[in-house]
Amino acid sequence: MNVRSLLEAFVQEDLGDGDPTGSLLGKTTIQARIITRQGGVISGTRHAATIFSMKNCQTKILMQDRQHASAGDSVMEIHGDGAGMLSLERVALNLLSRMSGIATLTEQMVSSLPKGVRLLSTRKTAPGLRIFDKEAVEDGGGMRHRMNLGGMIMIKDNHISVEGSLERLIKRALRQKELFEVEVDTPSDCMLAATLGAPIIMLDNFTPDMIHDVVSELRDVGLRDSVKLEASGGITIENVVAYGATGVDYVSTGYVTNSAPSLDMSLEV
Repeated sequence: MNVRSLLEAFVQEDLGDGDPTGSLLGKTTIQARIITRQGGVISGTRHAATIFSMKNCQTKILMQDRQHASAGDSVMEIHGDGAGMLSLERVALNLLSRMSGIATLTEQMVSSLPKGVRLLSTRKTAPGLRIFDKEAVEDGGGMRHRMNLGGMIMIKDNHISVEGSLERLIKRALRQKELFEVEVDTPSDCMLAATLGAPIIMLDNFTPDMIHDVVSELRDVGLRDSVKLEASGGITIENVVAYGATGVDYVSTGYVTNSAPSLDMSLEV
């Protein structure tokens, strides 16, 4: 499903059988603005504009995605039929507020990481919202990681449990001659994966101290430069500094997409 189709589905969900309140209004052309009541990183303006276009409303984006807004700033102007505009108000605001909230939290976490350590967003997104959530993460300075299962081979704990052998799965993945990642939950499995040649290793639910020790061990045996390391599991705004300082290349988290508060915005006629 393309982006336009998703947006149309969001609108249809909210419209249902129609807007009986809007039908009480006379045919009136109005002008309105979307104003943010909180400071943050703006994200999702082009999608909001697309939503308003579904009722032939004209829009002027006043703040581009990735720009920093202060409380009280106008983000967008809308001009068009009053009833039509108001029937789209909530969907446009919901998406714009959610995306801007994700972008804002992402930037806060990215700014807490050392130079060279990248923040990755996981697939822990609400069904139907992944395209928008991942875009918002990028607007905040993060990276998407996998968009879906087809993005890359990622050997996780349940794959290992089904197969019964981490080594066999790594050797099969190596024969594919494509980039892949392995999730490990013990230092010994990390060393095994690195020794076998896994290009990216996710250290799942390791404490910062455990990661420090693993990084040191990999350096001691001359394998640190041949593998990328990713810290993952329970990483939030409260502990991202500690994880970023461990010597990993990436920090991945679902926190930026499933726990970000929406930026408070309103449409004012």
